[in-house]
Amino acid sequence: MTIRLDKVVAAEEALSSIKDGSVIAISGFNIATTPEFLIVKLWEVYERTGHPKDLFILTDTLPAVPERGLDLIGRKVYESRDGDFLRGMLLTYLGWAPWLQKLTAENMVEVYTWSIGTASCWFREAASGRPGLITRVGLGTFLDPRQDGCYLNDLARERRTCNNRIIEIDGKEYLLYRAPKPDVALIRATTSDELGNLSMEREGILGTVLAIAQAAKSNGGIVIAQVERLARFGSIKPKEVQVPAPLVDYVVLSPPEYHWQTCSIHYDPRISGEVIPPRGSAPPLELSDRKVIARRVALELVRLAKEKGRPLFVNFGIGIPALVPAVIEEEGLSELLLTSIEAGPLGGIALTETDFGVAIGPFAVIPMPDMFTNYEGGVIDASSMGFMQVDSEGNVNPSFIPGRITGPGGFPVIASGSPRLYFAGGFTAGRRKLRVEGGSLKIEQEGELVKFVRRVYKVAFSGSIAREEGKEVLYITERAVFRLHEGLVLEEVAPGIDLDRDVLSRMEFEPRISSKLEEMDKRIFREGKMNIR
Repeated sequence: MTIRLDKVVAAEEALSSIKDGSVIAISGFNIATTPEFLIVKLWEVYERTGHPKDLFILTDTLPAVPERGLDLIGRKVYESRDGDFLRGMLLTYLGWAPWLQKLTAENMVEVYTWSIGTASCWFREAASGRPGLITRVGLGTFLDPRQDGCYLNDLARERRTCNNRIIEIDGKEYLLYRAPKPDVALIRATTSDELGNLSMEREGILGTVLAIAQAAKSNGGIVIAQVERLARFGSIKPKEVQVPAPLVDYVVLSPPEYHWQTCSIHYDPRISGEVIPPRGSAPPLELSDRKVIARRVALELVRLAKEKGRPLFVNFGIGIPALVPAVIEEEGLSELLLTSIEAGPLGGIALTETDFGVAIGPFAVIPMPDMFTNYEGGVIDASSMGFMQVDSEGNVNPSFIPGRITGPGGFPVIASGSPRLYFAGGFTAGRRKLRVEGGSLKIEQEGELVKFVRRVYKVAFSGSIAREEGKEVLYITERAVFRLHEGLVLEEVAPGIDLDRDVLSRMEFEPRISSKLEEMDKRIFREGKMNIR
């Protein structure tokens, strides 16, 4: 029997099947699993024909980096002042999309935001025909409809195409997140066989690709898949098929320049798990105030691992927390931590900035909704994330500043679900100069920006809800360590630090001071290993 691949078509043919007014779901974590070729061609088809128009875009994360993917479309729309192509968007993160931020800030399209985990898992709910996603993520934060809600601009507040509302189950509050179901899915895989079965062997993550395809098909919609190569039917092993043929309507072969693993890496077999790199001894981190903070987090994790009597399943955020695995490796205790990245990889060396989401040499890669289930359900043991502001109630603002629209990313789900949170960051910010030597901390120039404030600009982590749920929460800096009780309690100060001058006078509120106030472990401030094994 001869099987013809009728599903393989030119991008223009597939995209021309999209109707005006469609809701389009697009996969992608920065560039990983982003169907960049389909996104570029979608605009070209519209520019040439005027259709499809009046589109609403749903995303699981952000299928863009500056000037690429969806951000390129943002630039086209912004510069042309086109008001017909795009009606609105649900975006979980805008940090790498300056043109989408402009569209949002100037109210050119309606823009909504949810946490990545909420959006990723919502696609599964939509595929199952359920009315929305029920979760406690967002309660007591800016996502709570009693605060800002999920609206990023006035047009969104007026139209409320995507929304969330408070519901009560067994006397407990939850949020019900709702959005229009997709009519079209634009997804990406590595290989399609002659029937349309898709495998993802060269991708760095699996993302939400399957759930997005299912959500469109359950709504009677179409699925268009971008791939980099074609294969004979039967040549893909059954367990390697990530999206089966019945879910795929069109297959588009992408030119290599539109099919990168990450923003800056076209292809590295260590990222896709096709080659497992040998374990090497990385050089130790230079002793600095950042390493001091990472070391203090590491001590907390070692204590927890000893208490549990087993390795820990943990998550680390971008910034200083990402240094903790290097500290653990330096101490010869890497077997204590089984690390994870929200996009799906476990283990390995996580990449950062616009390449964030993938890892070199992971020991496992799972779908993103499953990873966020680990976080929201408290399957992980602990998480360490950064902070921009902390207030007297223990609330945390990780990244929001006036005049810049970023979205929450994965922070709310991880912060909501993890049973133990070790927020890690500098005590102040700005042009500061700190020196670590002789087992103590020296402040040569203080940062001018206060981070421990009366009230954070936006609440992304609620201290009151964390207390209600019995979470263990620490706020770890290079000079002081606080614990969440009824507000913040100061438990440790660094050697060489004056409590009044260097800590209390640099805060906008007065914390409680523990009756057992201690000095931070001096080993943290010395060269060489801490020898914590």
